[in-house]
Amino acid sequence: MKRQYSSKNRKELRLKMATVFSEKIQMLSTELQGILLDDLVTAFENRLNVLNRAQLTVELEVAEGVKFETI
Repeated sequence: MKRQYSSKNRKELRLKMATVFSEKIQMLSTELQGILLDDLVTAFENRLNVLNRAQLTVELEVAEGVKFETI
């Protein structure tokens, strides 16, 4: 269940990260800044995918383990 992110969303996220980390990455060349920002966006998207899958797994395990009793 891999989620595909649009190019527009990636660009927006990259711009936001560039703004947040601008002071920390300014000592890098422009090329290395671009590489780092692309890596950060990819890592962020991958982490979201993993957490979403983990959340779905936990919900399914809980649902299967629940027993109902009619009163």
